[in-house]
Amino acid sequence: MEHLSKAAQYTLQFINQTNKSVFLTGKAGTGKTTLLKEIIATSHKNTIVVAPTGIAALNAGGVTIHSMFQLPFSAFIPDFKVVNADSNQYKFETKSTISKHFRMNATKKQVLLNVELLIIDEVSMLRPDVLDAIDFMLQKVRRVDAPFGGVQVLFIGDLLQLPPVIKQEEWYELKKYYQGMFFFHSQVIRQNPPLYIELDKIYRQDDETFISILNNLRNNKITNENIAVLNQYVKPDFNIKNHNGCIIVTTHNAKADEINKEALAELKTKTFSYFPELVEDFPEKIYPIEPKMDLKVGAQVMFIKNDSSFEKNYFNGKMGTITSLAEKEILVHFAEEKKTIEVDLYTWENIKYTVNPDTKEIEETVVGTFSHYPLKLAWAITVHKSQGLTFDNAALDVSRVFAPGQAYVALSRLRSLKGLILLSPIQLNGISSDTEVLNYANNKADETLLEKSLELETKHFLRVELCKSFDFRQLAQEWRNHLFSYNDEVSNSTKSKYRIWAQQNESIIAALFDTSQKFINQIQKICYQETIDIPFLAERCEAAYNYYFKTLDYQVTDLLLKIAEVSNLKKVKTFHDELLELEEIQVKTVLQLKKSMLLIKNLVNGIEFNKKTMSSDEMKYYKINKIGSLSEQFKQIDGFVEKDHSETFSKKTKAKKAKSTEPKKATIEITLDLWKENLSIEEIAAKRKLTVSSIYSHFTKLIQMEALTISDIMSDEKIAALQEVFKDYNGEGLGLLKEKNGDAFSWEELRLFKVGLEN
Repeated sequence: MEHLSKAAQYTLQFINQTNKSVFLTGKAGTGKTTLLKEIIATSHKNTIVVAPTGIAALNAGGVTIHSMFQLPFSAFIPDFKVVNADSNQYKFETKSTISKHFRMNATKKQVLLNVELLIIDEVSMLRPDVLDAIDFMLQKVRRVDAPFGGVQVLFIGDLLQLPPVIKQEEWYELKKYYQGMFFFHSQVIRQNPPLYIELDKIYRQDDETFISILNNLRNNKITNENIAVLNQYVKPDFNIKNHNGCIIVTTHNAKADEINKEALAELKTKTFSYFPELVEDFPEKIYPIEPKMDLKVGAQVMFIKNDSSFEKNYFNGKMGTITSLAEKEILVHFAEEKKTIEVDLYTWENIKYTVNPDTKEIEETVVGTFSHYPLKLAWAITVHKSQGLTFDNAALDVSRVFAPGQAYVALSRLRSLKGLILLSPIQLNGISSDTEVLNYANNKADETLLEKSLELETKHFLRVELCKSFDFRQLAQEWRNHLFSYNDEVSNSTKSKYRIWAQQNESIIAALFDTSQKFINQIQKICYQETIDIPFLAERCEAAYNYYFKTLDYQVTDLLLKIAEVSNLKKVKTFHDELLELEEIQVKTVLQLKKSMLLIKNLVNGIEFNKKTMSSDEMKYYKINKIGSLSEQFKQIDGFVEKDHSETFSKKTKAKKAKSTEPKKATIEITLDLWKENLSIEEIAAKRKLTVSSIYSHFTKLIQMEALTISDIMSDEKIAALQEVFKDYNGEGLGLLKEKNGDAFSWEELRLFKVGLEN
């Protein structure tokens, strides 16, 4: 964590060693997105990421709020009474009506039951009624009467950038319940305010004069002197067509589209149209960019993603000029660097969350991909779409700002005043930031408060986690429910024969529950001390673990054997599913116990809590190893047939090797691993839900990195033929070679060989 700022380090600590919800904010360019990626990569908690819009969700690597929580797009009234709106055009949901939307499939329900950390990105756009709907939904589904159903929430965003949007007709009703339109006006936040942490180290700018002006503009303290400095850069007769590498930032979509369309039309070169490559499920409503991309040689373009390769040729917002176009080739020139690069396809992933049936960890599953060139025409862009971008040079048209913070967002895209051009003078009126947001900023925690709060919340986290680990209330209730279900069975049914077995197990768990409540009282007493006696706490927890684990582990064994036995019987699917549900909570209870021992071990040894230290092979492979150890006993069950029993022990989900908790591998590393498993390029593409073109681009990078050679991929005959083709190659684009040789060689083969030559 040493490379992070103090505020960023505190954020990570609050996420990993407390249950306290946090609002993480910061000015433009302070590294909120970078910290988000660090949290996702290192947190030991089951995490899901959501955002208010499809594009924001894709950029954050998550899903939309409405899809995750199955919320309708109607406004939500945080009350049970019926709303009689004047207009039939606007529908309102209440606590009485919204529950019908919470009927979800088993996969999504398992995700919500197992989530421990909810990250909401771009929270500036989050309406208060939507947040209250999330809170209500989580409490209902998880059956936990606590804010967000007991889930820790990390809110991320800059409230002085893009505000929420609420229609006037909706606000007429909502204002009866909310004092304002921001997320912090929600009832759940007013009653349970998160810790306010602000990142204050600016990475985008280092010009102190410019930083001071931006801070004053942000805080409604801009002075006449600040305005005078900015207005030195006014150039009303500025012509974007004469200034390569500069972009106009304007307030309205129509204006930006018009500028780009006219500039492209004036170029006399041929138009090339490019379309995305789609694999499986990627709905049009979440397309990150327009599907049709019209380009010409000479067009000014901007990259809309960072270069993920080791070369780092471009960043989000970098400008360049198209120098060559072909069917599957785009070359962009960077004038200042005197460098030309070929643009690779970028792949956006549509993910869904699932729960690993063995480890109970939440995992991401890619359900579809959208591959396109990460470019857009860049003579002009709106303030809205510029958020998150960095420009070296920009001409700002902010005389008609229509929302608080727009002028701040536009100006803060620039690295320095040197690259600033104003198309008209800045006016003081109309550019003030929202006073409600500025007032809310008074809640920002200073270092003293952060330190004190971290100590208290860590103690609270320790107490809650340990009590949860040794609280067998839910497990006991599930066994009671199961035993009660036998009352509905006829005396000669197959299930009724297992009544005595169920009674025995219910009695065992009931006895454990009684003694565990006494032990929880001990934990409470130890943890409520001003100074916790860690060695004594560790000693008591280890003794309790050894006592309870033996019985709980035996019950897992007993359940797995019973499930195997019942799976061979006929007409018992419902009974079989009931046993699977019991087994699921039984395994979850054991894994929670094991995690508590890691928690204590790390506490004793002064080791920070993160993804690596809070997981172990013993936990990851507990169920898999258990099933493996019972293989001989399974064979002794009457009617047992040796076959793949992966579906026998996991309801509707195949058991699989537990996912590694190591940091996620780079996409080209995954491709390399699959290649080493002797999968073909087509098989790798299918397995990864990527296009064949995307996999070939991975191989070009692997050759550049010298992880592979051209001879690893191509036959000697093909290499020899390509050597003839490239005999007179001058190092420019491949378009002429492709045109000359037709279908004799694919674009991918030409690229691979070109990279092989350069290496």
